[in-house]
Amino acid sequence: MSMDIVDLEGAARQLGAMVAGTADSELGRPTPCPSYTLGDLIEHLGRIAQAFGGAAVKATGPTSDLTPAGDASRLADGWRATIPADLVTMARAWREPAAWEGTTRIAGSDGPADIIGLSAASELVVHGWDVARARGQKYDPGPAAIGAARRFLSLFASPDAPAGPDVAFGPSREVPDDAPELDRVAALAGRDPGWPAT
Repeated sequence: MSMDIVDLEGAARQLGAMVAGTADSELGRPTPCPSYTLGDLIEHLGRIAQAFGGAAVKATGPTSDLTPAGDASRLADGWRATIPADLVTMARAWREPAAWEGTTRIAGSDGPADIIGLSAASELVVHGWDVARARGQKYDPGPAAIGAARRFLSLFASPDAPAGPDVAFGPSREVPDDAPELDRVAALAGRDPGWPAT
């Protein structure tokens, strides 16, 4: 697949700022991501930052086999600083042309680097939307990141996809013709664009 490099740093910085601003009292809040509390989702973000950052530089070792499941009980001391920093490091690694070339390894499997780069965009955009909804904030990852996320999700999204509490990206949903692009991406990932924190 031939594609342009996608600059993910703006999305990563915004998401990192939301993570850094999350209070302990918010960690138990529900999110649009099935089965994840806000704390679980933040821990998951720390893992994907390391995994996708490693994939960008074609690393082998612990980051290439890191499992993505989130668990708030694993949040390490200083996570409000380390996770935002790791998200930015990951985004910067994907600015290099070599990151998008050839194959790379993530979550124990090899795959085309350009598809994995688009997947990184999808993780930032969709989970940024998740965090923002859970915290009652606005999130604007920018048109480049949104476009890359939509391109990735369009490869796999289906209204017949598996559903349930253990499915991170569920069946795609219909949205109005005038829906914002970010809501369209969230809907492709199986999110309800009208999801409220309760």
